[in-house]
Amino acid sequence: YFSMLTGGFPEPYTFGRRLLRYFDEHKPQYDIIHDNQSLCWGTLELQERGYPFVTTIHHPITSDLKLALSAATTLKQKLLIHRWHSFIGMQKKVVSRLKHIVTVSHVSRADIAEAFDLNPDDLHVVHNGIDTETFSPRVDVERIPFRVMATASADQPLKGLKYLLEAIAKLAPRYPDTHLVVIGKLKEDGETNRIIDKLGIRDRLTFLSGIETGEIVRRYAEASVVVVPSIYEGFGFPAGEAMACGVPVISTDGGALPEVVGDAGITVPVRDSDAIAENIEQLFENPAERTRLGRAGRDHIVSKFSWQIAADRMLALYRDVIAEKVAA
Repeated sequence: YFSMLTGGFPEPYTFGRRLLRYFDEHKPQYDIIHDNQSLCWGTLELQERGYPFVTTIHHPITSDLKLALSAATTLKQKLLIHRWHSFIGMQKKVVSRLKHIVTVSHVSRADIAEAFDLNPDDLHVVHNGIDTETFSPRVDVERIPFRVMATASADQPLKGLKYLLEAIAKLAPRYPDTHLVVIGKLKEDGETNRIIDKLGIRDRLTFLSGIETGEIVRRYAEASVVVVPSIYEGFGFPAGEAMACGVPVISTDGGALPEVVGDAGITVPVRDSDAIAENIEQLFENPAERTRLGRAGRDHIVSKFSWQIAADRMLALYRDVIAEKVAA
């Protein structure tokens, strides 16, 4: 309670307390326990009690901390950011003692190893799965010319939306019908709102939040181009889901995005609004290339990132961990 009052984020710690209380009261007998990046004392205690245990780390939160600090403009903001991320100290100690860590990309594996001083060979890579049945082309929906789409948290510096907005402003004079749909919530008092006013492109933007998955798929089907402007992604669901929908994707080279996009999309440097604008323009002008990339992207995701592939690889890891416990 006092941590929250002072700007902290105690949930990783308190979740571990609740977790142990549940196990003490109910004494459940699970075949395996899989922690999704809480990285708290409670999960470590369960491992030490002898439960077969696997932990997923999507990417090191230290990356979020660094980017948030670089975007802070005042000392007060920096102090609050440090305070909110104070749980990282606990996570570093816990991670150093975990036996079975899995992550979602080879880039994340390298970054996690560096951030937590681990041997990368001790980390397993199982790519996230894309639901290629739900995220699939909609032949009953027509593309809207000059429609660009992105899925991004508007005021998280990590997501790089600023650079896509700058690209839209560059394209607007030549392509007056350019319109960007962002799946994400825009804060009235956020930095992104101020950038939009500065660029003078508010009438070219639509922000949508709280919509169902089916509506997101329909919006992908309407888009001519999808852009993923992130500075860093441990995996990159927006890129994978858009490609599964058969939409041409322009992605930055932030984090694991090139690993997900491969050669079935266009990759540009992070923080480069000129490169984003140039490649959007090329796709606006070349419908055949849009079609080719859309088909290539769909094939790429189905063959490498479907849920079935992810499930098979995770199941193999579960079996190894259980077998190790039985042998002990």
